[in-house]
Amino acid sequence: MTPFAFTRAAATDEALRLAAAPAARYLGGGTNLVDLMRETVERPATLVDVTALATTIEPEDGGLRIGAGVRNAALAAHPAVRRDYPVVARALLAGASAQIRNMATVGGNLLQRTRCTYFYDVEGSRCNKRVPGAGCDARHGFNRIHAILGASQACVATHPSDMAVALAALDATVHCATAQGTRTLPLVDLHRLPGDHPEIETVLEPGELITHVTLPALPDGTRSTYRKVRDRASYAFALVSVGAALRVEDGRIADVRLALGGVAHRPWRATQAEAALRGLPATRASFEAAAAAELAAAVPLRDNGFKIELARRTITAVLAELSGVDA
Repeated sequence: MTPFAFTRAAATDEALRLAAAPAARYLGGGTNLVDLMRETVERPATLVDVTALATTIEPEDGGLRIGAGVRNAALAAHPAVRRDYPVVARALLAGASAQIRNMATVGGNLLQRTRCTYFYDVEGSRCNKRVPGAGCDARHGFNRIHAILGASQACVATHPSDMAVALAALDATVHCATAQGTRTLPLVDLHRLPGDHPEIETVLEPGELITHVTLPALPDGTRSTYRKVRDRASYAFALVSVGAALRVEDGRIADVRLALGGVAHRPWRATQAEAALRGLPATRASFEAAAAAELAAAVPLRDNGFKIELARRTITAVLAELSGVDA
């Protein structure tokens, strides 16, 4: 057994002070971190419980302010989320199980780590994310679930969060606290691509704490949804997922926001597809062409080439649904 200290923070300032201890980690619902500790992938010396902090959902500037300690189940069930941001509610309900959603927090969901089998295999596999410089056995191993966009020679792992994909599509903002003050950053800038340092997964500094996330107001007429393609209907991570928000005026695409999951080391904002779509007629041909433009840079591995066509079809189907093309 690996011993560790446990302490509970009653305020943000206290959490920051406690997290300054060597090898300290923040603990939300623990649905990922505790698993990593059991498998000895992570061995924190101190856990700082922050579940008592930032647990409210409140209106702000026409949008929503969501505390990092809000449980996933509570966020999915919130009336304003269901009404104004169905992409978020559907993404959360597509993730994990009801029991895990009851425990998992918004901040923890954003910071969960990859479910790459080789990352978890401490004794038998090389993993640059777990041991920098060790190598990546996934590149030439069983890599069906791995990345087709933004990967590197050092890492081909994918980010597992459904909620993060939905938030990326909505231009969400992440608010953080440090001992030196506070800062905000677009959610799409929170996670890093692997490059030569896949062990560095976010732009957060040591001890930095996510306090809340804000969602902007969406223009009238915007429709949104989330679709997840997986191997089984429950408790499975995405092979490909799509979070989208679309506004059509007079048959043309006035605004589109699109993000993909299951295909990259971070939630993948599909900027190429968005640029290709704005101002075009809302037709299946437009959607297919935009999806192809986004996926032109995809680099498949031995076992996951099917993801390119799967992503193309899923993007097209989601946009067709939102625009009423199939109605």
